[in-house]
Amino acid sequence: MELLGERWALLIVRELIFGPRRFSDLFASLPGISAKVLTERLAGLAEAGVLVRRKLPPPGAVQVYELTRWGYRTEPLIQELGRWAAMSEGHDPKLPLSPVSFMLSLRTMFDPAKAGDWRARIGVRFPDTFFTGTVADGAFSVTLGELEECDATFGAPQASPLAAMVYLSLPAADMGVEVTGDHEVARRFTTLFDLPERIG
Repeated sequence: MELLGERWALLIVRELIFGPRRFSDLFASLPGISAKVLTERLAGLAEAGVLVRRKLPPPGAVQVYELTRWGYRTEPLIQELGRWAAMSEGHDPKLPLSPVSFMLSLRTMFDPAKAGDWRARIGVRFPDTFFTGTVADGAFSVTLGELEECDATFGAPQASPLAAMVYLSLPAADMGVEVTGDHEVARRFTTLFDLPERIG
């Protein structure tokens, strides 16, 4: 808690859980944080060994922040906090959340038994971010960026319509979510995730 308990610290770590990101990406994903506080938290987390700052090679040649191997081990902690929060009577899947938060929630709520031996590659597109999700061998992995051609892709201006579509079983069209590719694959994919029972 001394390392991650400061305001914004754990949220910054969460936003880096799928790979390196620029300062501007982090700033945009954390509404309400000031540039000064973000700079201070990044410096503190780097000093503690949770993340590192590095420069990408050309042609990117931009500075990014990335979790260390130790930093990536926070994912199970963040997942358990998310699962705990979803058990609250006040939990509302329609509330705003960042794209990374949504993808991490899918990793958290994925049901291996429902997936069985089914395999699929799913794209999730936001205006400035693309994620590739892979269902294989009863597991669900997420990568930041577009890897290969996806079986189906969901596109949305923000994460909350996708969360409502998945967790409340609302029609994609009603939520303003665009579905391309194999619609049957897309439909089955949305059935693989369950929120925990509320125990408020």
